[in-house]
Amino acid sequence: MEATWLQIPLAFLILPLLVFGAPADESAPQDVSTTLRDCKRCCDPLDVSTSESHHGTSPRSSPYVIPEVRPYINITILKGDKGDRGEPGIPGKWGKEGPPGEQGAPGPKGSKGQMGTPGDPCKHQYAAFSVGRKKALHSSEGYQALIFDSVFVNLYSHFDMFKGKFYCYVAGLYFFSLNVHTWNFKETYMHVMRNDQEEVILYAQPSDRSIMQSQSLMLELRENDEVWVRLYKRERDNAIYSDDVDIYITFSGYLIKPALE
Repeated sequence: MEATWLQIPLAFLILPLLVFGAPADESAPQDVSTTLRDCKRCCDPLDVSTSESHHGTSPRSSPYVIPEVRPYINITILKGDKGDRGEPGIPGKWGKEGPPGEQGAPGPKGSKGQMGTPGDPCKHQYAAFSVGRKKALHSSEGYQALIFDSVFVNLYSHFDMFKGKFYCYVAGLYFFSLNVHTWNFKETYMHVMRNDQEEVILYAQPSDRSIMQSQSLMLELRENDEVWVRLYKRERDNAIYSDDVDIYITFSGYLIKPALE
């Protein structure tokens, strides 16, 4: 019975040891307080010198590395609408000319164009003619132009064979010559005409011999002037000779110098 009463006090003594454990060293509370002092918040400034003074070189005293926070702004969110187009600026200076490029490939052949208008005959800076007559001619009641039936030269057809006249298409200085065969016992009376004006006369008196007679001159002609030979009207027995075989009568002319030069 006594033993049972002794066990009850011992149980009360042992129970606190089982619940609370054995008492620890007095230095433990100091370590806990030191650990609590070493704790830092992320927003606290980094004080390296203070940490080193409190903790020395102990690995437990190393401070936390605070990461650097940089703000980032998304520009595309703040971008506004596109504005109006501005006025062009002042042109800059011309740059240096570059080297010439290579020649390109030839293009395809184009289609044939339309026919152009006829050119101006005055553009031909040449004029010449030489004509002849095989038939004899007697004067009539009025004046008559000497018509020719043979052509030696008629450049650009400036001499009209139907009218017996040379038409000036190129203004300038010209040379003309007239050759005829007189008829014996008959008079020869002719003029070299410019338009309606008598320029020179070819004349031979009646004779028992027929001879070759000639006349030549230079004229400064304008465009559209006419040069021709006129047989005088019948007041005398006026005629020129030919035999229908050979050419005794000739009229020639050519341009010496155009007026445009």
